[in-house]
Amino acid sequence: MTLNSQIVRLTTLFDHLTQQAKVIDRQNANNKSHYLVENSNLFNKHLFHTDSDLFSDYVDEARTKLNEFIRLSSKKDKQSFIAKERLQHILGHLEQQINAIHNAFSSNSSLHQAAKISFDAHKKARHKRVQRYQASQPKLQQLAQSVMLSSHQLYAKLSEHHEFERRLLLMISQREEQRKQSKGLQINKLSAEVLALHQRLGRCRKAISEIERKIEMSEKTQ
Repeated sequence: MTLNSQIVRLTTLFDHLTQQAKVIDRQNANNKSHYLVENSNLFNKHLFHTDSDLFSDYVDEARTKLNEFIRLSSKKDKQSFIAKERLQHILGHLEQQINAIHNAFSSNSSLHQAAKISFDAHKKARHKRVQRYQASQPKLQQLAQSVMLSSHQLYAKLSEHHEFERRLLLMISQREEQRKQSKGLQINKLSAEVLALHQRLGRCRKAISEIERKIEMSEKTQ
């Protein structure tokens, strides 16, 4: 095949590749799962310098190589050994680029189909996470209300026990005054009552300390 016929063949082929690349790029842009493959290495880095998710950019780079081939083939010294070797090298590289683009076009559909499966799986998993989160909100609110209710109950209980403590201290004070003014068996009876009241006071203060500890723990969890 002559150089001119090769140039005509390649030029016609690149016109077709350019149109096909534009169509596929538009399809990919409208595909929601495209972002999953846009960073994939579609081509060998030694074959193309371009780094893009658009096929048109790779076709443009290959067309630049074709223009170089056309330019060199028009030179007067194209029949020299060095010129022939250069043209052959460019043509070989160009054919490799064209084959790679054809293969990428062919695999584009299956690549995006696999990406769509992955995209749908991620979407389904994300939807389930949202549902679980939404379902957990009423439970969290109920728990928060329960904690608040428990906290209010503890403060009410603490207030109640402080009132018990106040009344016990008053009763002890009254019994002590009565004992000072009493004689004989009455003193022994009052002493026994004071002892019993002190024991009740000790239990009351122990309960107060326990309630205060529970309130502190309850407030830390809020």
